Amino acid sequence: MKVLLAPAETKNSGGDNNPFCKENFFLEELFDKREEVFNLYEEYLSSSSIEDLSKWFGLKKLDEVKKYKQSLKEKPTMKAISRYNGVAFDALDYNSLEKNSQKYIDENVLLFSNLFGPIKADDLIPDYKYKQGAKLDKIVVEKFFMDNFSNTLDKFIGEEVIDLRAGFYEKFYKVKKANVLTFKFIKDGKVVSHWAKFYRGKVLQELAKNKILSHSEFMNIEIKGLQLKEIQEKKNIKTLIMDIV
Repeated sequence: MKVLLAPAETKNSGGDNNPFCKENFFLEELFDKREEVFNLYEEYLSSSSIEDLSKWFGLKKLDEVKKYKQSLKEKPTMKAISRYNGVAFDALDYNSLEKNSQKYIDENVLLFSNLFGPIKADDLIPDYKYKQGAKLDKIVVEKFFMDNFSNTLDKFIGEEVIDLRAGFYEKFYKVKKANVLTFKFIKDGKVVSHWAKFYRGKVLQELAKNKILSHSEFMNIEIKGLQLKEIQEKKNIKTLIMDIV
């Protein structure tokens, strides 16, 4: 069973590992596809003005824009799960977990980077900026990754998936074959977005702490602050409606 997770706009800086290369990623046989997008990204950065990149990155501070205009080719890398920060990743608190729980995440969690596509939690990536939905010349990135990675991901994922992504990232990969467990988080009768990010992180934390390997195992654990209200089923997708209590 694999777990799908969205990335975050914000990143932690630094890193101790080698720059962008084939060995940094799982599915090495598809590295040329990642490299194709990477090269287009590099070309766009080098040929665009600071003002244009400010809009493209969604950044107002020009010092930040200048930082992210720099080439990624020599930037150090770190694990993707440690690179991203934000609400879900703060809630997960990867660094506080026991080694066995960290290993569970490293081996079983897939993220969907706007620049690098589907990556494992322990794939090594640099500090980069790519606003969700931003367009590159000659390519629709999410469709490109969908077209080139879906068949391989179907085989890698297996029969069961827990999908903790925001809906946008279904454009990168839509689970068609495996049985999917996904979530809606409700507070005071309304679907919430900020709290959804937090509880996606908490769900992943509990998956890791309990080393959950199947849907049936997951259904037997309790998550503090959440109460199962309803289960909705459609084709291969089972959605758990969770009350935040």
